[in-house]
Amino acid sequence: MGLPVVHICTVTPISLTVGANRIVPAVAIPYPLGNPKLGEVEERGLRRKIVEKALMSLTRPVTDQTVFED
Repeated sequence: MGLPVVHICTVTPISLTVGANRIVPAVAIPYPLGNPKLGEVEERGLRRKIVEKALMSLTRPVTDQTVFED
């Protein structure tokens, strides 16, 4: 067993293909952790939600590839 990692990605099928075991979907290819159409406060909330989901996934034991969606 090694260091647990999370792959935050915009194209989950690619993450599945390369064998990532903890996958958290992101927003969009040019802005994976944000959305420039949102205001500053809303975008910060969106970023926080994605990062918190990634951190939560590190606490979950996984044996197979797992996509952590809403």
